[in-house]
Amino acid sequence: MKMENVTKTYPHRGQLVTALNRANAEIRDGDFVSVVGPSGSGKSTLLLMLGGMLSPSGGRVLWDDQSIYDLDANARAQLRKQKIGFVFQTFNLVPYLSALENVQVPLFLSNADEEEQKDRAAALLERVGLGDRLHHKPSELSVGQQQRVALARMLANDPAVILADEPTGNLDPETSRQVIDFLEEVNGEGRTIVMVTHDPRAAERAKRILRLDRGVIVSEKPGQKGRHAAA
Repeated sequence: MKMENVTKTYPHRGQLVTALNRANAEIRDGDFVSVVGPSGSGKSTLLLMLGGMLSPSGGRVLWDDQSIYDLDANARAQLRKQKIGFVFQTFNLVPYLSALENVQVPLFLSNADEEEQKDRAAALLERVGLGDRLHHKPSELSVGQQQRVALARMLANDPAVILADEPTGNLDPETSRQVIDFLEEVNGEGRTIVMVTHDPRAAERAKRILRLDRGVIVSEKPGQKGRHAAA
């Protein structure tokens, strides 16, 4: 994935706000990149653009040398469905569905066989330690368990790329560590991860750390994984 001179502006209370300003970044296959910076620096905007959900005002976002915003909305939706797993601070679970059904949602949208949906969803919940909570609804789960359901759902369509927006934002330190451990594990399987975070400990676990300030990528440095790889 690449961002080439990407700018995003939008009107707010009669003024033009610049969320990203000629941002350039390259995310290599198998990379684990954390994106840090103060609130309002453009981190979530960057993530949404990489995910094909927010078109730039200028510049290009490339996947495999294809400018994804030259695709129509249906083609971008197919890209997300086939290649991207999302995980959010707010989990975005459907409250009236069980854990199993929540994980099945991406599989249902991909028209997978119903039994295949159930088997894969159950296996993923087992992987995140919720094999005994398949039929619990979100309100019957702890906050940490809800995030684990979200992590299982993230992997449902076997994505090559994971986009994580503050995945530890609502969690206690121990549960946060478990979430980052899990992201490291799936990164070790070859998946590419871009993670927005305010948590410096979580950010350090990545291979690279990009710092944004007022819409500009102002610095890049290696995280723990990057330093170990270079040693």
